[in-house]
Amino acid sequence: MELHVNWSTPSNAIEILQSLSQRVDLAKSFTMKLQKSAHKIKSSEVASILQQLEGVIKSIGENLSLIPISIYGNQEYAQKAAKSLSNEMKDVSFVVSPSQGLALKETKQKETDLYSVDVDVSALNLQLSDSSLTENQERFNVLDKYDSKNLSGGSSLMGIPQLAQYMEPLYETFFCPLTKRVMDDPVTIESGVTYERKSIIECFDKFEDHAKEYICPKSGQKLKSRTLNTNVALKSTIDEWKERNEAARIKVARAALSLASTDNMVLEAIDDLRTVCNNKPYNKVQVRSIGIIPLLANLLEYKNRSVRYATLELLRQLAEDDEEGKDIIAKIVDISTIIKSLSSNHEPVKHASAFLLLELSTSQFLCSKIGTVAGGILMLITVKYRQSLDVFASETADKILRNLEKLPYNIKLMAENGYWEPLLTHLVEGSEEMRMVMASYLGEIVLGPDSKTYVAERASPPLIQMVQSGNSLSRNAAFIALEQISCQHRNAKILVEAGTVQIMVEEIFTRTNHNDSKTEAASILANILESGLELENFQVSTHGHTMGSDYIVYNIICRIKNSTMDEMNINLIRILLCLIRFSNAANTIASVVKETEASYNLIELTNTPNEELAIASIKLLIILSALMGHTLTDRLCKTKGQPESLIQNPTEITRITEKQAVSAVFLAKLPHQNLTLNLALVNSNSVSIVVRSISQIQISGTRSSRHASAYFEGLVGILVRLTTTLYDHQILHTARTYNFVAVLTELLTRSFTDEVQKLSAIGLENLSKQAISLSRPPQRKKKIKILKFFFFRKCISINLSKGEDFTLCPVHKGVCSSQETFCLIDAEAVERLLACLDHENVEVIEAALSALSTLLDERVNVEKSVSLLSEKHAIQHVLNAVKEHKEEALWQKAFWMIERFLMNGGDESVSSISHDRLLPATLVSAFHHGDDCTRQMAERILRHLNKMPTLPNTISFTM
Repeated sequence: MELHVNWSTPSNAIEILQSLSQRVDLAKSFTMKLQKSAHKIKSSEVASILQQLEGVIKSIGENLSLIPISIYGNQEYAQKAAKSLSNEMKDVSFVVSPSQGLALKETKQKETDLYSVDVDVSALNLQLSDSSLTENQERFNVLDKYDSKNLSGGSSLMGIPQLAQYMEPLYETFFCPLTKRVMDDPVTIESGVTYERKSIIECFDKFEDHAKEYICPKSGQKLKSRTLNTNVALKSTIDEWKERNEAARIKVARAALSLASTDNMVLEAIDDLRTVCNNKPYNKVQVRSIGIIPLLANLLEYKNRSVRYATLELLRQLAEDDEEGKDIIAKIVDISTIIKSLSSNHEPVKHASAFLLLELSTSQFLCSKIGTVAGGILMLITVKYRQSLDVFASETADKILRNLEKLPYNIKLMAENGYWEPLLTHLVEGSEEMRMVMASYLGEIVLGPDSKTYVAERASPPLIQMVQSGNSLSRNAAFIALEQISCQHRNAKILVEAGTVQIMVEEIFTRTNHNDSKTEAASILANILESGLELENFQVSTHGHTMGSDYIVYNIICRIKNSTMDEMNINLIRILLCLIRFSNAANTIASVVKETEASYNLIELTNTPNEELAIASIKLLIILSALMGHTLTDRLCKTKGQPESLIQNPTEITRITEKQAVSAVFLAKLPHQNLTLNLALVNSNSVSIVVRSISQIQISGTRSSRHASAYFEGLVGILVRLTTTLYDHQILHTARTYNFVAVLTELLTRSFTDEVQKLSAIGLENLSKQAISLSRPPQRKKKIKILKFFFFRKCISINLSKGEDFTLCPVHKGVCSSQETFCLIDAEAVERLLACLDHENVEVIEAALSALSTLLDERVNVEKSVSLLSEKHAIQHVLNAVKEHKEEALWQKAFWMIERFLMNGGDESVSSISHDRLLPATLVSAFHHGDDCTRQMAERILRHLNKMPTLPNTISFTM
């Protein structure tokens, strides 16, 4: 490497260096041989090896003495060091002692391996130029003062400061005669002797108590005065020597850090650099300029904790009160590594990293860089909150976070990581611009579960003040923040107490210059109302209007138009959905919608491209359908494209949207007996879509989509609504074509929702009522085509022989089938309806009882029906339902069936009913506490069971 960097050196110098390198390699081979094979070498061989080693070392000394003086340039200390070392090596001599082994003749010659050629020249930053040869030799020589023990983990024979002093020789005049130390402030007294100012003054002070004369401590000369004259020349010389010495120490330390052979070497180098930087602030500049900071950056991930601690301390020292130093550290050192050290289990490392970050955080540029470290602020917040574990680290982290508050974005990051105090403090106490920025951040950050209430309490007053300030930018930021806070329902009460409701109502209805904020105001008001607070009678204006008053409701409804912004319409409808929960407000809403064009507006909004707005409109229409269903039905049918656009065939059953679900529910909730709507559904081919979708969902299951259950209930409801107008031949034909009885029977006991089972039973009831009139005896003809009766199943048997005998339905007394006459017996629906009587849901049981009651109608053969139902143990199912449930509506339906069984079932039915031990108690309870209808039913059954006296026919009296 020496040859490579010295192309222009004299040829004799190159030859000298080549020879020197070869001999050093040879010497190293000897020492390696001795180290590895010392226990195998015979005594006779030792002398021979030592003789060869002596020769090599002396040759090295000869090579050193031959280096031309011009090579050293003005580096006299290097020349002297080389000459001294050359003389020592030429005079080297080894002896072998039986007791001591291998030793040197002269004790000062212990440093035999002073110049190792293994030094990484690239680490020494050698430059390929002639002029740098002397400087490179200087670094080369200094580094090699570490022996092989030091490179392998031992301590150095000579410390870095001593090495530098060796390179920068001291003179005796530098030392104070009293302290024996290099003087900082040399002064000369009357005797001509120079002392350290402080030490000679202390010495003179001792004479005041003993004698009036002063004596020079070194010469003993009596002094007439104690005048101290600064030795300017010597002071200047010492200062120059210190500068050169410190510069040399910095270079040596850099070389040691480059090698980093041992932990001790690194620690000693860092410690000396800290000392040098303490001596003179300017030395920090030299440390930075020589390239030590990149080496320190690498040491931050060193395994030895002491090295990491010392490195962090040195970096803090280099950054302290030095903006340029901080900037350089920020560019070179990975800040994330320093932040990671905060989680160290080694307390000194943790505290040192905290100290360094505190120093760096005083720079605004570094505040930004610390904030951009992923998880950096989170870790600082974590350390801050763990005060019980480490008070010092917690307090330091708190100071760092306060420094980071210089940048608003860091405040946002703190809030995102759960530390809201800085943001809220600046929101309350900051300048108008800062408050606006903090409000905008608050509108962006999602509140965590632990901070919702606290943030709302602190932020609401200043935000409301900003809303009323009149500054448009501040107002917009405050509205967005309030909207974010109001999304959490638990904050609603806090916002109400802060006066938010009144201000939002005023913003929506009164202000005209701030249309841009009306949407946010409506959203905030809707969020508060959706929390569930009872605000119907809450006063919202100075004129005494309450939230549920006609004035407020009317103004909200009138603002819902196609021309209004979608977001505003959505929020207004949300407000109405909340107010309609209150009875008085609900009546007002229904009245206003009916009397104005609002119903048309709401229906038209169901077709808007904005799906959220369409869903909100349909949800409101669903609720209004119970209050003004016929009006909505009429206006729906008058709207172009309706109602067929509400029935959309989903491309995939697994991707049913909420809009599809609420649309189906809306159609199912409108008055069922409205023939106009039912015919519109039939004529628009919507029924085929409904039946096909029901079939697909039955295959895939209702769990295929979160909205599948609601969609399925809506579809079944649409089929049921058609069963209420079967008197129309088109609808009757549709019911037969799609076999409604079979579809509803299949749905009856499938594992879908309770609503589906209830609707299926209601649909079967409606269909079964028509079976009485549809089931008729066949007309006998001479020629009967077999094809006319291909659909007859269990209820009829055809005999085309001589007598042409027909088997009629025992209940309906005519030719029946499930598809053509909707016969429940032929459809085998009775068993499934009876199974529904064991359901937990009372509404399902009531619907099933109503469907079964159609088989006991006066127009059918009741005795046959009772007999058929008895075979299926129907009465036992009815009695069990009466025992399990106490609802009066259910009792009425059940009592009616029980009475029919008692009247038409004969002794067997009477016996099974009378043997039920709990029925009499239930009947007595109904007789005492039921309404008139229930009491009359209970009374009649009790008389049948001989539990009450039978009155003469001449007496008309009801107990």
